[in-house]
Amino acid sequence: MAAIIWLIAGIVLAAAEMLIGDFTLLMLGSAALATAGVSAFTGSSLIIDAVVFAISSIALMLVVRPILLRRYAIVPHTPMGMEALQGKSATVLRAVDENGGLVKLDGQEWTARPLDATESYPAGATVYVMEIDGATAVVWKGP
Repeated sequence: MAAIIWLIAGIVLAAAEMLIGDFTLLMLGSAALATAGVSAFTGSSLIIDAVVFAISSIALMLVVRPILLRRYAIVPHTPMGMEALQGKSATVLRAVDENGGLVKLDGQEWTARPLDATESYPAGATVYVMEIDGATAVVWKGP
């Protein structure tokens, strides 16, 4: 009877893993299934079952779970380089118009041009980087 309880616990924990997604419940469910197997074949006592569950849980959590996390964990996308500059604010150093200009962006000076060629931004204005086109920041004053 104890093997059936361990089997049910293992299945429930493994199924609950789908709601969590961090491999913790899957490891506990696998340990419960291993304990169910040991209990079914040996007819061991509840104390032995608890020891088997504890040892297999610890082993799975310390050995298998880190491997699975490295393999399957989704790393959030972190913008790098020029992609990270989009959306940042910049200060106009030299008037920006259709012929060009200069802005200070993240502590560096960038050549700039307006997103809308009909607009111009005076020195000292705050603008937002819409995109990076080569070595030129395409900026917009905003609404």
